[in-house]
Amino acid sequence: MAIPAVEPITRTLETNGAVITYDVRPNEGSTQPMLLLIGSPMGAGGFATLAGHFADRTVVTYDPRGVERSRRTDGITENTPEEHADDVARLIVHLGGGPVDLFASSGGAVNALALTALHPGKLRTVVAHEPPLVRYVPDTSVVQRVTRDMHSTYQREGVGPAMAKFIALVGHVGEFTEEYLQRPAPDPAMFGLPTEDDGKRDDALLGQNLLSSTFYEPDITTLKQIVAAGQPRLVIAAGEESRGQLANRAATGIAEQIGAAVVAFPSDHGGFLGGEYGQRGDPDAFAAKLREVLLG
Repeated sequence: MAIPAVEPITRTLETNGAVITYDVRPNEGSTQPMLLLIGSPMGAGGFATLAGHFADRTVVTYDPRGVERSRRTDGITENTPEEHADDVARLIVHLGGGPVDLFASSGGAVNALALTALHPGKLRTVVAHEPPLVRYVPDTSVVQRVTRDMHSTYQREGVGPAMAKFIALVGHVGEFTEEYLQRPAPDPAMFGLPTEDDGKRDDALLGQNLLSSTFYEPDITTLKQIVAAGQPRLVIAAGEESRGQLANRAATGIAEQIGAAVVAFPSDHGGFLGGEYGQRGDPDAFAAKLREVLLG
């Protein structure tokens, strides 16, 4: 069960082209490494429940650049995994230099793979949970076309129609075929999404990170070497209840590429959520599994 939460202390850090807002839940008496919980485009608010299970150590969460309280200062509207990795590396240095433990989910897991390859000395254990890397599934050609279509829909019609396609994409079980491309577009109203275009094109998922994150190609050679050496320890995680879904299959695919084992975690892609954003997984079981993995 979650330990009574420590009130987070909110601070900001200026990085290269962004001002990052982060939260620290301190435990100054702990002898365990600091634990960072990161997502993308999910911000710090998505990890409140999970953080509560680790009050026996200092926990840090943050909003990635361009998300919620963190803002870009360079005027660029698309983020890359390398930029996110640089932000997290600077944050680790700012907090004392590490090595830290890192749990990263979804797009955050993509960024964590970039961080691991670029800054391995700042990390002790990295748990990359369901990175949605579309190049590492057998049906990559179709998936790339589906993803580009979703991005084009956003640029052409706005967030509602594109997000409806996104929901259909992430919930699909099994490989994507040519027939999937011929399906009628889902109705945004079915998901409670807006049907009118508000004219904005700065959505954190659909505008800022979708293509750069899902199409990212990690440094496979370096990650192979890191997995073989075990420094830092790199774990690829996949949900027990999301088998067959794209992010789960991608986790298996990238694990095969770098020689890492896939560790099954309870629940699904949002298994750590305890009601954040209206979603609930199985956070108690998820946190227990994460604790087990971090202990090695």
